[in-house]
Amino acid sequence: MTLNPQYLQIGETFVKQYYAIFDGDRTGREKLANFYHAEFSLMSFEGVQVQGAVQIMEKIKALTFQKIARVITTVDCQPMFDGGVLINVLGQLKMDEEKPHGFHQTFALKPLEGSFFVQHDLFRLALHHLPA
Repeated sequence: MTLNPQYLQIGETFVKQYYAIFDGDRTGREKLANFYHAEFSLMSFEGVQVQGAVQIMEKIKALTFQKIARVITTVDCQPMFDGGVLINVLGQLKMDEEKPHGFHQTFALKPLEGSFFVQHDLFRLALHHLPA
């Protein structure tokens, strides 16, 4: 059991790289596949769960918005006992011409052969359906 002493730098660098690709040119999102493992990556996106890089990329490609602007409020990171990094992101995003929405996304980075892959990715918009 080894805690990675560079967990904060790894987590913050990952978040910058991931969102730079995701929020950039829509056609460039295919590069996100490099963050996921062919079999051992899991994504929960608004309650829909998919496994593996191919299915995760199909889910990402199926998103219909053309533009996205994101403001990150906080990035919290913790070292994991297997050398991985747990990351929680809180912020706001604006898709196309919609009003901004809060969101939170949690990533678990797993070490593999001198690098990391996203083992878990959980995304939710912070929408509250309160009774009128």
